[in-house]
Amino acid sequence: MSYGLYISAEGAHAQSKRLEVIANNLANVDTVGFKREFAVFQSRYAEAVELGLKPSGTGSIEDLGGGVMFRETKTDYLSGPLQQTGGRSDVAIDGEGFFAVRKGDETFLTRAGNFVMTSRGELTTQQGYHVLSDAGVPVVINPEDPSWQITTSGGISQQGSVQNLAIVEPSSLGDLVKVGENMFRPLSEPQPIPMADRRVAAGYLEMSSVRPTTEMTELIQASRFLEANVNMMKTQDEMQRGLIHRVMKA
Repeated sequence: MSYGLYISAEGAHAQSKRLEVIANNLANVDTVGFKREFAVFQSRYAEAVELGLKPSGTGSIEDLGGGVMFRETKTDYLSGPLQQTGGRSDVAIDGEGFFAVRKGDETFLTRAGNFVMTSRGELTTQQGYHVLSDAGVPVVINPEDPSWQITTSGGISQQGSVQNLAIVEPSSLGDLVKVGENMFRPLSEPQPIPMADRRVAAGYLEMSSVRPTTEMTELIQASRFLEANVNMMKTQDEMQRGLIHRVMKA
């Protein structure tokens, strides 16, 4: 394979991965608490440098660069807009932090506050996972008492007592791993946010942070870059076939 064809193929693959990320963002434009993702690219060394055959920085023909490659997908933790729903079990974090939920024996974090109260009074996520209190136990509300309400600090007040929702933050956003179902796995023990710093909005939901117009612009750009790389591959392939044809005729 010619070097130019290889670089074009690598560029096409990188833009293809970028399109996958953008498509996933657009598919979750209405998903409560969803955090958009973006593709991270990295420039490659020339093949001879990658293989250790030549040192980098020589400026020779074997050190012209190796194009670009897809490295990883990152999450943008920018808060989404708050939307009033009026739902009694809907709650949005206004500021920093995450809700803690229990799936099996593991605790995950989420910004999606579209919770559901079961017939037994258990507060769960849309997938049925228990929402945890700051004591680390599932939140249970007396379903026979309609007077319960969520306070501005994230407590569930009922019959004179208050259960505080677990609202925590990791030591670093880099410690979070997206695991699907709008949840994150913390790689280190998250710390509770002090009560004085907790702000929630009852009857509201934090919507997706995806901006459709921005994603559509990115989609068009990535599609054009992908098309350009594919056309370069076709051009180089035609040049190679023409060269081989001339050599065979000589």
